Amino acid sequence: MVALAAMLLWAAYLVRGVLLLIYVSGLLAIGFSPIVRLIERQRLLPVGSRRFPRWLAILVLYLFLIGTITAIAFLVFPPLIDQAQELWRVAPGMLARGFENAQEWLISRGLLSEHLTWRQAVERADVGSGGERAVGTVFTAVTGVLGGLFGLFTILVLTFYLLVEAGRLREALLHMFPRRNRAQVDAAARDITVKVSAWLGGQLLLALTIGATSAIGLWLMGIPFFYVLALISGLGEMIPVVGPILSAIPAIAVAASVSWNKVLYVIIFFVVQQQFENHVLVPKIMERQVGVSPVTVIVALLIGGNLMGIAGAILAVPSAAIIQVLINEWLAAEEGRMPPIETPAGTRVD
Repeated sequence: MVALAAMLLWAAYLVRGVLLLIYVSGLLAIGFSPIVRLIERQRLLPVGSRRFPRWLAILVLYLFLIGTITAIAFLVFPPLIDQAQELWRVAPGMLARGFENAQEWLISRGLLSEHLTWRQAVERADVGSGGERAVGTVFTAVTGVLGGLFGLFTILVLTFYLLVEAGRLREALLHMFPRRNRAQVDAAARDITVKVSAWLGGQLLLALTIGATSAIGLWLMGIPFFYVLALISGLGEMIPVVGPILSAIPAIAVAASVSWNKVLYVIIFFVVQQQFENHVLVPKIMERQVGVSPVTVIVALLIGGNLMGIAGAILAVPSAAIIQVLINEWLAAEEGRMPPIETPAGTRVD
């Protein structure tokens, strides 16, 4: 049995990527299940019609999500495209001014002896010697993007089938426990469903908050193309740890074309925003939405990010919520099995 357990653990380690896809799909299926049940209760026609079949309810949810994203795109993209086209038109001049400002700063501090052209800077960097490494890096990046798209498609398909088979999977789970414990297991499963659904809503609320505050802050600082930059910031919020850092880079680059004072203001703004988001916004929103304490949220993010990087940080809060429910149910079961306490006077205390 020890050898078999070791073999199973080793096999699980080898397929850890697949297990992660299954876990993410399971979380999405749990989070979407209340909405699917709500759609399922509706009738196909107002009078005398049967209710939605489950597979159709899931398709309706998918179509609603796609339609919502499309509607937002139609509202956001016209001004976004205008600003993006203008940014593309002035980007060469902005890069040139930023390059010139950077050289002035380096020369004033004795770190550079003379002004360089773009060609001289490339030649001094000896890019040619690293050509093969650059090609390899580009190939790795393209492969990673394609792999991510395939993984996303796999998650959506697997989530669909998990939602379709949710009833059978629930029955199979309950039959793994003794009959006397099935009501408690069912209650724990429902509690987990509520918490994971609330976590999905909390993530969307965080993205909207960061995007709106970024738009207001960059607009007040006079940074051009703040609309595009705020959208990037909101999308970056969906990726913990590195997402906010990567989304701040375009704003800093645009600010460098204006002045170095603007760069300093933008960096300070994003640092303050990120600290507020990490230590106040995320704990409070997750505490209110998911019911997990701020300390648990911060510790879970630290542990998840350290163990599995970006994926661990994304899955940290829902995983902590699930563990919290399981621990609470286990403690409740242990308390139920404890005998009543007898006081010295013989009075029973429950």
